[in-house]
Amino acid sequence: MASSCSIPGLKVARSRFPEPKQDLPAQEAEQRIVLAGGCFWCVEAVFLALDGVTRVESGYAGGAPETANYEAVCTGTTGHAEVVDVHYDPAQISFGELLRVFFSVAHDPTQLNRQGNDRGTQYRSAIFYETPEQKQVAESYIRQLDEAGVYPDPIVTTLEPLEAFFPAEAHHQNFAARNPYQPYIMAVAAPKMEKLIDDFSGRLKPEYSGPDDNLA
Repeated sequence: MASSCSIPGLKVARSRFPEPKQDLPAQEAEQRIVLAGGCFWCVEAVFLALDGVTRVESGYAGGAPETANYEAVCTGTTGHAEVVDVHYDPAQISFGELLRVFFSVAHDPTQLNRQGNDRGTQYRSAIFYETPEQKQVAESYIRQLDEAGVYPDPIVTTLEPLEAFFPAEAHHQNFAARNPYQPYIMAVAAPKMEKLIDDFSGRLKPEYSGPDDNLA
């Protein structure tokens, strides 16, 4: 991730992002969703702030175990994407609600194999599904957003079966919160957090009450 990279805040208002017509039924047990939307430092920061999200871990998915490390993944030749493994309580937040945040705040889903200046298949937009039901809901929401013309360009997010999730190295975990003044975090993660606070204030954990706390 180049420290000079800057992804402008998405210009699409949350009000233009409809709630998903389809969603997974409420379940008692904790659930998970594995998402790829560019730099995992920044996507992780967004989902950690959501009420009902119990744990977020940065990692890799889409490639072989022997190449599931940062140095190899950065070559863009491993098949892996930088991902976040989001665990959540479906009694508090649904699969569909997490998708809404993913598409409206966490990244730009119309950029193919990149986010801003971060380029390569490791930065692709992807949803790694565990069940046919997850795939169906994701497909339905992508179609819903495209038909509504939410973005001027079509969504290029891929839907890929989750074969395995590989946790990233320890120093990548909770990176934005631990390094709020790192240039990349200030340029890329902070604007996402500001948009999250503006557009989803009712969905946030109490400690994410305003811009001064957005990476705490």
